Amino acid sequence: MERENGNLVGTWKLVSASSTTSAGERSETPYGQSPVGFLTYTADGRITAMISYDGRKSLTSGGTVEEQAEAFKTFLAYAGRYTRSGDTITHSVEISSIQAYVGKDLIRTVTFHGDQITLVTPPTPMNGKIRTFELIWERLPSCS
Repeated sequence: MERENGNLVGTWKLVSASSTTSAGERSETPYGQSPVGFLTYTADGRITAMISYDGRKSLTSGGTVEEQAEAFKTFLAYAGRYTRSGDTITHSVEISSIQAYVGKDLIRTVTFHGDQITLVTPPTPMNGKIRTFELIWERLPSCS
């Protein structure tokens, strides 16, 4: 079955996001307790990823400078190409809301569980601790 054998092509919705420190402490990610996200892999090797943090506030008409800064800080988006080798997937970022990601490869371990995939980052420094981030995504049904 296509979904069981690891087909990434399609659109996935974020189910959960968490992080674990090297000491085994588990917590939510910077995205908050209930982030919303979509991840799309195309058959021609393209990826688009978007994550809206939990608790984002609506902007007033046009938004103040502070509101705009907060809106920027609470939304992540990037796109580019992807390659997969076994259980490793590499997102080669071509455009991003975080300019430092452009030109970088974001490497993830991928595991499949029916209609869900789990992407895990390599150990990454954050707030003075080394963390591994785990994002679980669920395949959305085709619109056709």
